[in-house]
Amino acid sequence: MAAVAFRLGQRVHAAGDPARVGTVRYLGPVDGHPGDWLGVDWDAGAGGRHDGSLAGRRYFVAAGERSASFARPTALSAGITLPDAIRNRYRVEEFTKEEQDEMYVFSSSQKRVSVELVGKNKVEEKLKNLNDLTSASVSYMGVSSIGPGDELKNLVPNLRQLDLTGNLLSQWQDIFSLCEALASLEILDLTNNTMENDFTDSSSVKNIRVLVLNYCGVTWELVEKIKVSFSCLSELHLMTNRIKAMMTPVGNIVQGFDTLRLLNLEDNHIDSWDEIVKLSYLRSLEQLHLNKNMLKHVTYPSNPPPLGSLGDAAVLPFEKLRVLLLGSNQIDEVLSVDSLNLFPSLTLWLSTPILISTFLKDVRLSDNPVADPAKGGVPRFVLIARLGKVKILNGSEISPRERREAEIRYVRLVMGKAESYDPEEIKRLHPRFAELKAFHGIEDEKPSSRTSGPQKMASGLISITLKCVGPSMGEKQPLTKKLPPATTVGKLKSLCESFFKLKDVKLRLYLEEEGCPMPQFFEEDTVSLMELGIGTGSTIIVDEES
Repeated sequence: MAAVAFRLGQRVHAAGDPARVGTVRYLGPVDGHPGDWLGVDWDAGAGGRHDGSLAGRRYFVAAGERSASFARPTALSAGITLPDAIRNRYRVEEFTKEEQDEMYVFSSSQKRVSVELVGKNKVEEKLKNLNDLTSASVSYMGVSSIGPGDELKNLVPNLRQLDLTGNLLSQWQDIFSLCEALASLEILDLTNNTMENDFTDSSSVKNIRVLVLNYCGVTWELVEKIKVSFSCLSELHLMTNRIKAMMTPVGNIVQGFDTLRLLNLEDNHIDSWDEIVKLSYLRSLEQLHLNKNMLKHVTYPSNPPPLGSLGDAAVLPFEKLRVLLLGSNQIDEVLSVDSLNLFPSLTLWLSTPILISTFLKDVRLSDNPVADPAKGGVPRFVLIARLGKVKILNGSEISPRERREAEIRYVRLVMGKAESYDPEEIKRLHPRFAELKAFHGIEDEKPSSRTSGPQKMASGLISITLKCVGPSMGEKQPLTKKLPPATTVGKLKSLCESFFKLKDVKLRLYLEEEGCPMPQFFEEDTVSLMELGIGTGSTIIVDEES
């Protein structure tokens, strides 16, 4: 095959290896090497030898220092059509020798015995007629074109879900032809196909509900064009596209996407919450996935657009949002946590006097500094108490008992610090404190003038249970002790050594919390039980350092 059979920008794969995919960046001679050559910039992980230069001469600029190489035309493949890929993947006739051998086992006398597969005939009969195929995956099979539309339509007319991950598609005209040929298609996965941003077609695609464009080199300018053609999307996945900003054609609000319920922007380069606010008026949006970006804070939009600019003055920012994933960002302040309480709820009145509310109920903050006590963040119980509406935190459901214990502990924690701040400062730093204190009926500790000495001291003690779990500590019964709230972690460790008669063991203490996937160890020996929010009825686990 001559180099003229290829074009610049064309997606190709190594001959015999459809998983090794790259883009043609150069066509022509190479000094000192006769014949036709193609310069290929291989996708991440596919390997290469240089950056597009050889022997001191630059032929093209590659994405990485060692992502490029030169290859003969015969060493590359321009791919196959989608119908051919489907037949290759789902064929049931003309098995290779290796595939035939897998259908037999050898008996003790070394005779080949056919393996009878349960339902095999039924499956074969079904696949002979691909009309019944509703879901297909042809990932990494070198698909470069859709082929004749009628051929695809007649081959799999009832296909509803198609996975095209890691193929050679790049032109949107092919995608429009595909959607037109497969009228039943609803879910289309184009992950790892480098799609061109030159989007000039004005076709209208009504059948696609879920569009996956992860690792496709998509820009937000392209997304603005996609929403016009794919006007009925309920899910749009845009992971790992290096998106940093939402460039909108008019104003600072992303409009359209009237049916979009889920938007996945994970693992991009978004570092400003102002960019996310541009999405706040997507009226059907219920789930927003923002894990693995570079966000530093979260706020609820306080300046809505001018009346009428969205055609409905009554619309609220993030009106239907109930799932917000913010894991692995750079959020380091609890004020961002508090702001999540401002996201509106969706309420439904029934005929009976019962109010059912759907809140922003699923939040992920894991791998953010604010959720890591070791980095100056706060433990899980503080997050739960501050997030009054959340039902699931960091993938773990919050049970009613865990919420109650977390809120009571949080109130005690704030009360332990209240003497150092004036009431207004407490209200600013802990917006839910007064509400939770009243809800759980927790009263301020008032000194009694009628008690003194031992009686006064005893009235201020807290009762806690200590459980010893260290593997080298031996079996020990739990102990319940009354201690002053001012007891520090370091002092409690010393007391545990005495209570449980432990010698030469370095202790670690943590609170037993229902539903907490990871224990929150008490790291600082100088912190008191009151400052940790620990009160009567708490159980502290006594473990040993590993």
